[in-house]
Amino acid sequence: MLHELTRTVLVIVAALFPIINPPAAAFITLSLVPHASSEERAEMARRVAINSFVILLASLSVGAYLLSFLGISIPVLRVAGGLIIAMAGWNLLQAPDDSPEAKPDAIASRHESLRAKSFYPLTLPVTVGPGAISVAVALGTGSPRAGLQPIHFIGVGFALGLICISIYLCLRFAGHIQRLLGPSGTQVAMRLFAFAIFCIGMQILWLGVSELVNSLHPH
Repeated sequence: MLHELTRTVLVIVAALFPIINPPAAAFITLSLVPHASSEERAEMARRVAINSFVILLASLSVGAYLLSFLGISIPVLRVAGGLIIAMAGWNLLQAPDDSPEAKPDAIASRHESLRAKSFYPLTLPVTVGPGAISVAVALGTGSPRAGLQPIHFIGVGFALGLICISIYLCLRFAGHIQRLLGPSGTQVAMRLFAFAIFCIGMQILWLGVSELVNSLHPH
């Protein structure tokens, strides 16, 4: 039983952690919301972690059935996700450098905006993107030879919990790096990360387009 639990946890963490890459997701999030306060960043990290857990669990359990029901293929999912990520990077590249202090009457609206962004785009597709969803769907379609047992469900919950805790910690304390860089260093880093976001989106988009083209010309 312990062997099955350990195996389930290791398989899920080893497959999903490198793709999600919580430290990289934290840097990208820092680029998208560079002026969030410590309290706002803590709440945002908690919401992103919870959203990520729900999306990954749904992808593992019913993702393949849902995509099949909606008639959505993994390549199309990659194309759509790549477009969204590329657009986010492009908009960030075009954002002005100046960042005036928020007026008191604008703090509440900024807080609501951060809450809305905690799901899109910070959770989906920045943290849990098309790659992570497709891997989770693939993992969910495979079952042990002896069949599913309660220990496997415990292992799934434990593995996703570990991944989402790492997401929370990385997002929660990404602001410390911002303070170390300073205002000018932060602006330079934001531009570099914006370009990286754009390239990541184009890479995912190209991968999806390539799969769609190959499907039209089977060997």
